[in-house]
Amino acid sequence: MTATLLPHTLRPLPLTCRVCGQDAVVDVPAAICSNCLAPLEVVYPADRSLPGRETIAARAHSLWRYREWLPFSGAPVHATDVGWTPLVESEPIARALGVGRAWLKVDALSQPSLSFKDRVVASAINAAHAFDLRVIGCASTGNLANAVAAAAARAGLPAWIFVPDDLEPAKLIATAVYGPKLVRVRGTYDDVNRLCAQLADHFSWGVVNVNLRAYYGEGSKTMAFEIAEQLGWRLPTAVVAPMAGGSLVTKLHKGFGEFIEAGLVSGTRPRIYGGQATGCAPIVRLYERGDDKLVPEIPHTIARSLAIGNPADGLAASRVLRSTRGGAAAVDDPAILDSIRELAALSGVFGETAAGVTYGAARALAASGALHADDEVVICITGNGLKTSEALQGDLEAVPTIIPRLKEVRALWEES
Repeated sequence: MTATLLPHTLRPLPLTCRVCGQDAVVDVPAAICSNCLAPLEVVYPADRSLPGRETIAARAHSLWRYREWLPFSGAPVHATDVGWTPLVESEPIARALGVGRAWLKVDALSQPSLSFKDRVVASAINAAHAFDLRVIGCASTGNLANAVAAAAARAGLPAWIFVPDDLEPAKLIATAVYGPKLVRVRGTYDDVNRLCAQLADHFSWGVVNVNLRAYYGEGSKTMAFEIAEQLGWRLPTAVVAPMAGGSLVTKLHKGFGEFIEAGLVSGTRPRIYGGQATGCAPIVRLYERGDDKLVPEIPHTIARSLAIGNPADGLAASRVLRSTRGGAAAVDDPAILDSIRELAALSGVFGETAAGVTYGAARALAASGALHADDEVVICITGNGLKTSEALQGDLEAVPTIIPRLKEVRALWEES
């Protein structure tokens, strides 16, 4: 696959191998090192000028307020309004977990597709523009499909989106409505991802989580940046996030570290915890074993957005959990549903099944003593509950139906 850099101001930063140190070809998007097949990562200029707090605070409320830590030189072209989602403090959640304070980072309200995947796609679609890639695509378990389809529609680009054939109907509809080429593939996400790796080599497409992955992943750091700024330029003591491919926890760790190195925040790097569904928890089990050999799994869980049996960043994620003195927890499907309900009832935030995993993991970690009474905890809610509402459809069976009479309501009141 080849690409040509356009004569405009937006430029992708160069890539290098995180293992052998070999530099990648600068004008060709790639995900892995041609020498040792290890992942590539972005090289930021050591002498770049970094802004201070006041400069950042004066900028527009989007993830591009942190543009010096994103993998480009020049101004972004697409998705310039993505980011700056609410950080909501919840005293009832803090009491339920037995911690000092608790906040929800609500990417369930992300513009435009209601999940944190808007962040990574904002970075990837600008990389596609810089490399003059005229078609974008992805392999997805749902949220990324929504985000790529929405971003492509806004940018006027064709999109090819590949998903497992058992994806939730709401996520299929929320992708198809934007008019991409949506393709269901018989098999798991890992089967879909292997197909997309072949497509990225065969066509001149920007497959956001394949050949553009090094640029795509950097968008996740902005969640860490926003948490730090929204807390008044300080860091929480602990962060709980969902794990699918494992990239989010690694980028949260990287983002907090970059702000510490820049002298923008007080405090030390938070302990980072990850949650997965029991029916697909290869990273949790890797962390619990304490070794460095990830064992792939066949997913079987209602949390389809996290159902990646062979996560690309699984080993790196487990190392972050260990190095920060954090941890991990797996949550079974009944507990996922119960956690969605409790999260909504206590905080007013309706999260998808991945949020049930994350809050369920926080509950399990609190019960095990991993979260402490003096902790200040941020729980990352990465997708909107409307995306997976069918998971709670059984709750409607308990909803009464009455005729429009006062006595009917009085009877319900007396029974309650």
